[in-house]
Amino acid sequence: MKIVSGWMSALKKIDAKRDGEGRQGPRRKSLTAILLVLPLLIFLLIIFIVPLGKILSLSVKDDDLPPIWPHVSSELRGWDRTPPSERMFSALAQDMKTSQEARTTPLVARRVNYALPSGRTLISSTARKIAAVDVPPNGWRETFLQIDPAWGDLETWQALYQASGPVSSFYILAAFDRAMNADGQVVHAPADNSVYLAILQRTFGIAALVTFVSLLLAFPVAYFLANGPKAWRSVVMGLVLLPLWTSLLVRTAAWVVLLQDQGLLNQALQWLHLTSQPLHLIFHRPGVIIAMVHVSLPYMVLPLYATMATIKPDYMRAGESLGATPFLVFRRIYLPLTAPGVAAGCLLVFIMSLGYYITPALVGGASDQMVSYFIAYYTSEAVNWGLAGALALVLLVATSILYVLYSRIAGTKGASFA
Repeated sequence: MKIVSGWMSALKKIDAKRDGEGRQGPRRKSLTAILLVLPLLIFLLIIFIVPLGKILSLSVKDDDLPPIWPHVSSELRGWDRTPPSERMFSALAQDMKTSQEARTTPLVARRVNYALPSGRTLISSTARKIAAVDVPPNGWRETFLQIDPAWGDLETWQALYQASGPVSSFYILAAFDRAMNADGQVVHAPADNSVYLAILQRTFGIAALVTFVSLLLAFPVAYFLANGPKAWRSVVMGLVLLPLWTSLLVRTAAWVVLLQDQGLLNQALQWLHLTSQPLHLIFHRPGVIIAMVHVSLPYMVLPLYATMATIKPDYMRAGESLGATPFLVFRRIYLPLTAPGVAAGCLLVFIMSLGYYITPALVGGASDQMVSYFIAYYTSEAVNWGLAGALALVLLVATSILYVLYSRIAGTKGASFA
C-alpha cells in the first residue's frame, strides 16, 4: 500500500508540473511574440507616431504670444471681453518696448495677422512708435488710440486673447471656415478667409470620383484574373503590378507628357477623328483624375481579385440550374459575394486619394489642389504649423471614421455570411 501511495503521489506531482508548464507555455509564446514585434513598434513610435502626434498637437497649441509678450498675456488670461483697461494697455506698451529691443515683434505680428486683417501692419507700426515714447502724457490708452483707433476695437484684443494660449480653438475653427468674434461666439469667417471648406469638399469629391472610376475599371480586370484563361492571368497580373514597380514621381511626370495639348493622347484622339482639336487635359481636373486612377488602380484590383478567387463556380451553376439568367445570377449571387472586396478596395483607394499631393501638384491646376497641398504649403512656405496641424487632424479624423464604419460593415456582413 505504501508503494502504491508513493507512486500515486509521484504521478500527481508530475501532472501538476505539466499543468504548470502548460499554463506557462502560452505566456512564453506571447512574450516571444512581443519581443519579436518590439523593434517594429519602437521604429513606428519614433518615426511615425511621435511626429504625427507633434503636428496634431499644434492644431490646438497656441503659445506664440506669452514668451514674447508675457505681461499682456497674463492680463488677457482673465479678460472678460469688456473694453481693455489702462492696465492692459500699460502691459502691452511694456511688452512692445521689450520686443522691439529684442527684435521679436515680427513673430507676434505674424501670429496676430492670422486672425486679424492687417494685423501685421498694426503691430509693427504701433511697436515702433511706442518704443519712442517714454512717459505718455495722457496715459497709454489714449496714446495707443492716437496711434491707431483699431486698438479700441474688441476684435483686436480678441486676436491677442486667442494667441495668448496655451491652447486655442483658433486653428480648428479656421479649418472649417469659422472664427470666434469679440463676444466669444463662433461665427462664419470673413469671405477672404473662407476657403477651407471648399478645399475639403474638393478633396472628398476628387477622392470619391477616383474611387468610382477605379472600381469600374478594376472590376472586369479582377474578374478576368479570377476566371480567365490561366495562360493570360500572369500577363495581366504583371500589367496590374507594373505601376507599383515605378516611382510615383516618374509616373506623374509621364502623364504630364502624355496629357499635353500636343501629347500622345490628344494626337491619338485626333488621328481616330474622335476630336477635332486638343482636349484640355493637363492642368485641369480630367488630367488629375486620369493620373490618380492610374496610380490607384492596383490597390482596387488586388482586393477584388482576392475576393473573387474564393468564390466557387458551383454557386453560379446552381443558380443557372434553377432557371435564372446569367445576368440575374451575376446580380443576385456573384455581385453580393464580391462585396467584401469592393468595400476593402474602395476604402483603400479613397483613403489614399485623400492624401494625394504630388499628382495634383504636377498635373492639376490651381483649382485642383487638395488638402495635402495646403498642408505642405503651410509647413514649408507660410510656416503656419497650427493651421497645417488642423487640416491634418481633419484628414486623420475623416479616415478614422471611414475605417471604423468599414470595420462595422465588414463585421456585420461576416456574421450574416456565417
